[in-house]
Amino acid sequence: MSSIQPSADPGGEVPADAVTATPRASHRASRRPATGHAVAVLILVAVAALVPLLGPSAALDGTGEAQAPGTAGITFLRTVLFAALCVQLGEVYATRLARRVPGAPLDRAPRSWAAYAAGAGIVAALGLASVVATGNLVPHRLSDMDIGGLYASRDGRLALVEVNAFIAALLCARSRRPSTAALPLAAVIVAEALRAHPPVEDTPLIGTGLTLVHLTCGVLWAGGLLQVLRMLRLWRTSAPRAGAAVLGLYARVAAVLFAAITVTGVCSTLRRMPASTVLDQLTETAYGRTLLAKVLLVVAVAVLALLARLRLRRAADPTSAYSPARWEVIALGAVVAVSALLTALPLPIRW
Repeated sequence: MSSIQPSADPGGEVPADAVTATPRASHRASRRPATGHAVAVLILVAVAALVPLLGPSAALDGTGEAQAPGTAGITFLRTVLFAALCVQLGEVYATRLARRVPGAPLDRAPRSWAAYAAGAGIVAALGLASVVATGNLVPHRLSDMDIGGLYASRDGRLALVEVNAFIAALLCARSRRPSTAALPLAAVIVAEALRAHPPVEDTPLIGTGLTLVHLTCGVLWAGGLLQVLRMLRLWRTSAPRAGAAVLGLYARVAAVLFAAITVTGVCSTLRRMPASTVLDQLTETAYGRTLLAKVLLVVAVAVLALLARLRLRRAADPTSAYSPARWEVIALGAVVAVSALLTALPLPIRW
């Protein structure tokens, strides 16, 4: 089959390379976003795998603290659980933001990942419930688990709430109103906040409230940005202005979310570690080291976010903010994994 020939119009001769160069250039241009997207996904998968695998031993090395059974597995399951929350709530949140932008092509929204996220959340919640049913040990056989005992303990009931909430979120995702999944997912966040602060702790209600705000804002920040970038990537040729407008609207709200995360994070740290011992415990305890790593990652996220916002405001092409914002999502994925590791490590001793 012969190649396409230039027009035979005698009044408008077309150069020979004009026919071939343009398709090649457009092919390279269309290939770059797909390649970058694949690299970003691979990095997120690597982070999700390496933090549970290497994080516990690295954090505990030299501290004299014992590693609890199944720390790596619990870290992985809670990473999946947090990621499921981010993906599904992020879709609901970003869709509501897009509805506030005139001309946003909501009929051409990215394909929903909500059902897949809810399914992953169910598996992770079941895995965490099985650990609770075995007395916070790793089950090796079905006979090791006391399923009925889940109803008798506070942690067991909270684990069951999370399982049922993700099942409800899956049903909502498959319904005509997927945004209703926000209600059961809110129940998961409340259950996580309650689980992190048992009644034996000093002022557990204050700790629960801080964790509730911290986790909610973190989920909306990470999940919302992921979905907004999916919209921007899909609309970058058909509706670039609408995509940039959604990203700009998200950026304004994200500044408030970041402030809330910072304040609640500092308050929670001071509750766990008295101010006079913070510097020592940040380097001498597993919890402190992991918290320090999380803080450094959040600082990196803030720098990337600032770079993306500057491009959004000053660049001739606002969609150029996609590149730093994509790395911001990757860094936020690492923050999610490190946050999951924090929940599996021994709490610092109040000196």
